[in-house]
Amino acid sequence: MINNCKAVEIAKNIFWVGAVDWNLRNFHGYETSRGTTYNAYLILDEKVTLIDTAKIDFADEFISRISSVISPEKIDVIISSHVEPDHSGSLKKIAELAPNAEIFTTNPNGLKGLTARYGNLNYKTVKAGDKISVGERSLHFVPTPMLHWPDSMVTYCPEEKILFSNDAFGEHLATSMRFDDENNLDVILAEAKKYYANILMPYGKQAQIALKALGDLEIKMIATGHGVIWRKNISKIIDCYKFWSSDELENRACVVFDSMWHSTEIIAQTITESFAKKNIPAAYYDLKFTPLSDIVTDVFKSKYLIVGSPTINSQMMPTVAKFLSYLKGLQPLKHKGFAFGSFGWSGQSIQFVEDELKEIGVEIIFDKVRLSNVPTIEQLDKLEKEILDLEI
Repeated sequence: MINNCKAVEIAKNIFWVGAVDWNLRNFHGYETSRGTTYNAYLILDEKVTLIDTAKIDFADEFISRISSVISPEKIDVIISSHVEPDHSGSLKKIAELAPNAEIFTTNPNGLKGLTARYGNLNYKTVKAGDKISVGERSLHFVPTPMLHWPDSMVTYCPEEKILFSNDAFGEHLATSMRFDDENNLDVILAEAKKYYANILMPYGKQAQIALKALGDLEIKMIATGHGVIWRKNISKIIDCYKFWSSDELENRACVVFDSMWHSTEIIAQTITESFAKKNIPAAYYDLKFTPLSDIVTDVFKSKYLIVGSPTINSQMMPTVAKFLSYLKGLQPLKHKGFAFGSFGWSGQSIQFVEDELKEIGVEIIFDKVRLSNVPTIEQLDKLEKEILDLEI
């Protein structure tokens, strides 16, 4: 396929040479309704330097952007911030075009991962505190292990005050405009929160360590691995990361459920409205209609999580089991909540939901709600009163 894609200059002699994936709608179960970008950066200096590559499907677009600035064979240095193929996928292809380029990665995890995927290339390993000169500029390496893979690192250019942050501070967002101030900030921050909740949530402590390591750096631009480049609202995204990586929760509730014949749905509606009457904003999520990744984004910082399911084949609904499994893998913060549901003749599912909530780490604050067949007005009024009387 012929590509005529051009690089975008983000600072003098520093170019964005990534790719835009307008059609991506799923990233490992995380629904990406706005697509994404695979960001890579080219620095023209005494040593021509490439920071990251692109997913292999977009190699032609990526190489076309490089070629619009300089012949790829002139690349001297390649920085691999992260082994995951959305960032390293075109590494072997670009290494073939620039056979003399040195490829810098972390030791031992980056070296191990790149070798396993792409074979023996011209690798050089770096550790915390290491730096290289590429001419008028230098590049300083800061490993950020488990943000979100063991090999992850960021690269700082002090002369330009640019932080090449890879997965940190990014979002899955396809856009033709490269900078934060060229796009809708509310959309960017919403997608950044969704990205953090669905990918980085388990690594809050590692995020705090990384923020501390970067705290003394003067940063005028954050060149991310996905989404927009930050140049105007840097303090906002850093403040968001400080909050998102903390243990602090918001006084909100999420009611998440599935229903067969509306009975569990009716209970969910009563619970949602009862929390609202306690002046606790509550969101109502029917798993048939809302993607898991969107629900998890709200659950992430909400203090209360209430989950409901009817019983089918002596089990909880498959959608509810999938949600709880997805959430468990993200190792959420210490929410408070309870289980609820309707049943016809057995009703085991509600106990199973409660058991899963406990396994996830949810503090059970209310006895599970088990109502047979269709809930009566009297039962719903009683449930509302009990929630209103609940001291939380």
